Amino acid sequence: MPQGILLAFLAYSAYAVSDASVKLLHGTLSAYEAVFFGALSGVLALPLVRRPGERFSDVFRARRRGMWFLRAGTALTGSVGSVTAFTHLSMAEAFCLLFLMPTFVTILSVLFLREPVGWRRWGAVLMGFVGVLVVLRPGFRELNIGHLGAVVGGLSGAITVVTMRAFGKSETRMSLYGAGLIGPVVGAGLLMLPEFTWPTPMQWVWLLGYGLLMAAGNILVMLASARIPASLVAPAQYSQMIWAIILGWLIFGDHLDPVMALGAAIIILSGIFTFMREKVKMPRGWQRVPPVHPQ
Repeated sequence: MPQGILLAFLAYSAYAVSDASVKLLHGTLSAYEAVFFGALSGVLALPLVRRPGERFSDVFRARRRGMWFLRAGTALTGSVGSVTAFTHLSMAEAFCLLFLMPTFVTILSVLFLREPVGWRRWGAVLMGFVGVLVVLRPGFRELNIGHLGAVVGGLSGAITVVTMRAFGKSETRMSLYGAGLIGPVVGAGLLMLPEFTWPTPMQWVWLLGYGLLMAAGNILVMLASARIPASLVAPAQYSQMIWAIILGWLIFGDHLDPVMALGAAIIILSGIFTFMREKVKMPRGWQRVPPVHPQ
């Protein structure tokens, strides 16, 4: 178990440095171009994703085609939203809003999976939205497209999780992971064409850092999930906030003001409480979530 927990923390540290890499582009390339090259790097993880008996061509196949296209679409919107958030916001603020994902998962699970949710989890949902209001302080500060991107990223990740809970058992891992690659590669590849510019050598460094570290994080999440339950892997994602504060201060000169720190703490507590209640209640589909990090 200690090995699995260590792998989970290493995975989310890789994701954090990946996000810092894309932020180092400072918006000099379009979000679509960054997502395209980042997703293309994810192809390197396919040999480790493939289970015995699965074929590489399974990335294009699914028993439920609608689920496959939904997974591909949310991978695209989630990736573009996240890149937009890290481009326009501090790392800590972007993570605050992206951490709304468990809150969205609870709401979507009720609406589409008909999961019973008690007052404690609804309380966690309310707590999450209170945390967001504290972070955003609407009416007291200017909001920008980065805030919208972060919310879209969190919501897209939640749709991915709910989709996997509903259909993960009937689909191959290659199909689920492949949809998460094909959506951003094709979608972002087409959207980047009008403004495409060939990256400079330094931009290639940040693009490769973004894509390769994301692929490494996916691999580490799968290795961790093979050793410990998903309920222990998921909370490790909040360690990204520590990395966000450290990297933001060292590299980007960001400072976490007290009000944002309070909001971040509320959102994180909300997410951790949600995971704890799911572990206790074992909602329908919990065991069907495959060990693939939702992009």
